[in-house]
Amino acid sequence: MGAVVADDGPSGVKAPDGGWGWAVLFGCFIITGFSYAFPKAVSVFFKELIREFDIGYSDTAWISSILLAMLYGTGPLCSVCVNRFGCRPVMLVGGLFASVGMVIASFCTSIVQIYLTAGVITGLGLALNFQPSLIMLNRYFDKRRPLANGLSAAGSPVFLCALSPLGQILQHKYGWRGGFLILGGMLLNCCVCGALMRPLEPPKTSEAPKEPAEKKVKKKLLDFSVFKDGGFVIYTLAASIMVLGLFVPPVFVVSYAKDLGYHDTKAAFLLTILGFIDIFARPVCGMVAGLKWVRPRCVYLFSFAMIFNGFTDLMGSMSVDYGGLVVFCIFFGISYGMVGALQFEVLMAIVGTQKFSSAIGLVLLAEAMAVLIGPPSAGKLLDATGRYMFVFIIAGIEVTTSALVLAMGNFFCIKKRSEEPHTKEEAAEREELNKCEDKTPEDAKVDSIEVEQFLKDEPEKNGEVVTNPETCV
Repeated sequence: MGAVVADDGPSGVKAPDGGWGWAVLFGCFIITGFSYAFPKAVSVFFKELIREFDIGYSDTAWISSILLAMLYGTGPLCSVCVNRFGCRPVMLVGGLFASVGMVIASFCTSIVQIYLTAGVITGLGLALNFQPSLIMLNRYFDKRRPLANGLSAAGSPVFLCALSPLGQILQHKYGWRGGFLILGGMLLNCCVCGALMRPLEPPKTSEAPKEPAEKKVKKKLLDFSVFKDGGFVIYTLAASIMVLGLFVPPVFVVSYAKDLGYHDTKAAFLLTILGFIDIFARPVCGMVAGLKWVRPRCVYLFSFAMIFNGFTDLMGSMSVDYGGLVVFCIFFGISYGMVGALQFEVLMAIVGTQKFSSAIGLVLLAEAMAVLIGPPSAGKLLDATGRYMFVFIIAGIEVTTSALVLAMGNFFCIKKRSEEPHTKEEAAEREELNKCEDKTPEDAKVDSIEVEQFLKDEPEKNGEVVTNPETCV
C-alpha cells in the first residue's frame, strides 16, 4: 500500500482525469455491481431457506431488505469513517466485513442468525465499500466525470445478470450453505478494489515545510453545513420522493406477467431484457452528460430522466399482454439506466469535491427511509386492490413528482452557479490556512479580487498539489 497519505482530497490537487483513475474506475465498477446486485441475487437461495427453516417467503425477503437498509441507512457512519480514516482503509475493512458475514451465514442454524450475518454484517461491509468508491471516483475525474459515473453505474446491471445465474448454479451443486461460502470468498475482491483506491499525493519537494503538520485545519467528521446549500436540500427532497417509486416496477413486473398467465421462465426473462438495456443505457447517458453544452444543465437532464421513468410506469400500467410488458421493460431499462448514471453526478456537481463525502452519506440516509417504505406500501396496495395497474400508476406519479420538485426548485430557487465559485471557495480555504499559520486572525477575510489574482498567479498541476512553501505538505 505504500506510505500513509492524508486522504482528505486537498483542494490544491487537480483531478488527473485518467492515469490511475482508470484503475479506480474499474474498482468502483466492481463495488457498484456487488452493492446493488448482491441484495437481489441472494434471493435465488430463498426457496432452500424456506425448506431448511420452515418459514415463509416474507421472512426470507427480510434478508434483502436488511442488506438495502444497511447500504443506505449507514451513510452518515460511512462519511464519518471516510473523513476520519480515509477511503482505502475503510474499504479494506468493509471488504472483510462483507466476506466474513456471508461465510458465517453459511454455518447459521436459524433465520435470525442469517439476518445478523448475511444481512447486517455483509450489508455494513458493502456500505463501507460503496460510498468511499464514489468519493474516490469524484476525486480522480473532473472533465470526464459524467462518463466515469456512467461506466461505474453499469456495474449494477452487469453483476445482476451474472450473479443471479451463478447463484442458481451454486445452489444446485453445493446447496445454500456452499453457495453462501463461495459468495463470501468472492466478496473478498472488495478488498482488492479498496487497495486500488490510491490517494492523490502531493509532489515531493526539496523544500522543508515551514510549519508542522499539526497546523492543518481539523476536518469535520460529518459536515452538516451542506444543508445551508439550497441545491443540496432540493436534491435530497427530490431523491427521497424518487426512490419511493423507482424500485417498485422491477420488483413487481415478473409477478405482473405471471398474473397475466405466462410461464415463470418467460416472466423472469423480462428482468433479463431490462438489465441488458440498462447495461448500455448508463455509459451512453454518461457520455451525453459529459458534452460541453449538456454538462452545465445536467440537473435538467436528470429531471428529464425521472420524468421519462415516471411516464414509462404510467404507460406500463396499461399493459395487457406479454408484448406490452416487453416494450415497458425496454423503455424502463433506458430511463432507469439514465437515472442510475446521473444521480451521483448531479450531487457531485451541486456540493463539490470537498463536501461530497458528507453529502452522499446524508442523502443515502434520507433515501433509506423511502426505500424501506416504497415496495412494502406498494405490496399493501396490491393486496387491497388486486390490480397491478394501481401499483404502477402510484410509482409513476411519485417519480414524476420528484422530477418536478428538482427541476422547478432548481429553476426558481437556485441561482446558476458556474464552477468558478467552487474554485474560489477552495482558494479562500487555503488562504485562511495560511493566515492561521501566520497567526493573524484579524486578517482572515479574503477579498474576491485577491482570490482571483491568487488563482491566476498559481497554476494547478494535474494530480499534484501546487508546491508553494506555505501550502505544501
